[in-house]
Amino acid sequence: MTRVSRNFSDTVEKEALPAVSADVIFASSRFPNYKIGANNHIVNVKGDPKVLSMKEIVARETALLLEQQNRLSVRDLANKFEKGLAAAAKLSEEARLREAASLEKHVLLKKLRDALESLKGRVAGRNKDDVEEAIAMVEALAVQLTQREGELIQEKTEVKKLATFLKQASEDAKKLVDEERAFARAEIENARAAVQRVEEALQEKEQMSRASGKQDLEELMKEVQEARRIKMLHQPSKVMDMEHELRALRVQLAEKSKHSLLLQKELARSKRVKENLSHLYELDGAEVLGSYLRIKPCSDIAPELSKCAIQWYRISSEGGKKELISGARKSVYAPEPFDVGRILQVEIIYDGQLIMLTTTGAIDPAAGLGNYVEALVRKHDVEFNVVVTQMNGVDQPSESIHVLHVGKMRMKLCKGKATIAKEYYSGLMQLCGVRGGGNAAAQALFWQAKKEFSVVLAFESERDRNAAIMLARRFAFDCNIMLAGPDDRASLGT
Repeated sequence: MTRVSRNFSDTVEKEALPAVSADVIFASSRFPNYKIGANNHIVNVKGDPKVLSMKEIVARETALLLEQQNRLSVRDLANKFEKGLAAAAKLSEEARLREAASLEKHVLLKKLRDALESLKGRVAGRNKDDVEEAIAMVEALAVQLTQREGELIQEKTEVKKLATFLKQASEDAKKLVDEERAFARAEIENARAAVQRVEEALQEKEQMSRASGKQDLEELMKEVQEARRIKMLHQPSKVMDMEHELRALRVQLAEKSKHSLLLQKELARSKRVKENLSHLYELDGAEVLGSYLRIKPCSDIAPELSKCAIQWYRISSEGGKKELISGARKSVYAPEPFDVGRILQVEIIYDGQLIMLTTTGAIDPAAGLGNYVEALVRKHDVEFNVVVTQMNGVDQPSESIHVLHVGKMRMKLCKGKATIAKEYYSGLMQLCGVRGGGNAAAQALFWQAKKEFSVVLAFESERDRNAAIMLARRFAFDCNIMLAGPDDRASLGT
């Protein structure tokens, strides 16, 4: 009898082993790498540590998507979800291939066990024990392969859930992108329609007659402002053209205002002539903040103004309340910000006779002054170059430049590095336009810092003078103080 050694593959004839079926497909070109541990247990040899399992790949991709979700845009998020969906599909395909490979391994193990069983009946002795040990190893491999199949089934279920989640998220992202795009298109169409309406309105305004009133002008200004806002958002290149058109409209408005004022004065003069009223004086000057009004004799028999008693008043355009303007006893008066929106009246008394002159309408605000003051309010301290013409009622011959500081808490007058006056806003402080002073009254103001100190300051322009008054009163009001001229607080109800 032929002796069978431990290496039975060298001694047993090849014809004794049944051939493996040709229809078996091997998933790999080599046999799995296993080791026999204690008590004949099969131990897996660790592979390359750089190769990640399918579960780890899915977990890592999911964590990256959740981490980037808060900082990606809608479109980038949608693209990321589509990439994740493709990755999930790829993982599902790999799981299917692994399932097929697992099935092939089961077939291979079954045929190997059948071959070993057939070999077991043909050998005896120690070789038979080796064959039985090999059969046990094959059965252990089958058990471990079954466990691995269970893990693959679980991973496949997780991959399907992830694919479903990514597909739904991708559809939601696409829907959100479409909604945002439709909303943006609607906003653009609305803006274009608004621009077209404004351009048509401007063309209609250019064709209007010269008799258009102040109400029509205010509506036009609102439309111009709306057009400026829209074109700055969508067509910044046309903003300068609109600015030029707006300046042209302002020039036309000023001309129409002067023409209307002349017509109103002529109409008032003709009415007085028809009623046989003596017309000795008239008010001359533009009825707008930044100019001055002057009493002008219009008859040879008019008494000299130096021999007359003069007093200016404010009249509310709503209730008709008459308010005395303290200290306004000159033939010239420059309106200040308190006079805007009110009618001015002057009384001339000569030899017991009273003559009253009234402006044709309320005093108009200065163009652009409101926006200029709003820009200055943002500053903590605003400086104005001034000249001191009077100090404590005494004329000052020097014309050196001083600096008036208007701050949020106080006012200060300086000459170079020297401080002449510095006072916080209080109830004793007074500030108003100069009530008299000739043609320069529109550029001068009266400031009483405290009881024993007062000055008359001349500014570089009417705009700076009115801006300083409005700014100081604004800051004082923030400190719960009404800053006004002499006796103005009583007329204002404070």
